[in-house]
Amino acid sequence: MEGFLVALVVSFGVIFVAELGDKSQLMALTFATRFKPVPVLIGITVATAVVHLASVGIGYGLGAALPTGWISLIAGLAFLGFGAWTLRGDELTEAERQKAERSTKSAIITVGVAFFLAELGDKTMLATITLATKYGWFGTWLGSTIGMVAADALAILVGRLLGRKLPEKTIKYGAAILFAICGLWLILEAVRELT
Repeated sequence: MEGFLVALVVSFGVIFVAELGDKSQLMALTFATRFKPVPVLIGITVATAVVHLASVGIGYGLGAALPTGWISLIAGLAFLGFGAWTLRGDELTEAERQKAERSTKSAIITVGVAFFLAELGDKTMLATITLATKYGWFGTWLGSTIGMVAADALAILVGRLLGRKLPEKTIKYGAAILFAICGLWLILEAVRELT
């Protein structure tokens, strides 16, 4: 049990700190201005749990890395697309708006897929792989997942507070800029890795 607790505490602390100011924390803030907080948190938690489970599997069992350069490039281009889509905007009928506010399924899927792609090859994934080689898989997986979700929950809180105080146009442009920053960040990481 002692090894599990050490893995849990160390991986929580390392990943929480690594996530502060990371692109996925900016994504959490952005998504929180567009969707309700609970679906955003669920999407983040599911994506993080899956990516970190793969990370500890790699770190603990295989000791190999994923070809993250191409994944980062694809994710970066997708985020530039998200930014353009946000700027273009969507027009909803009143019935569609009510349905969207009631439905959490699409928000969970959108956030989950975006986080999954963004986290592949990210520093938190690599840190989780490294921690798993030293501390074991289960405590590392649980601690790293909780650490990342806790850091992103802070961003969701900030996003919700900003969303209530800012005009819709400011939120739209701000979200588009944040998506573009995340996209360019991912593309830059991919170029560095592929060259």
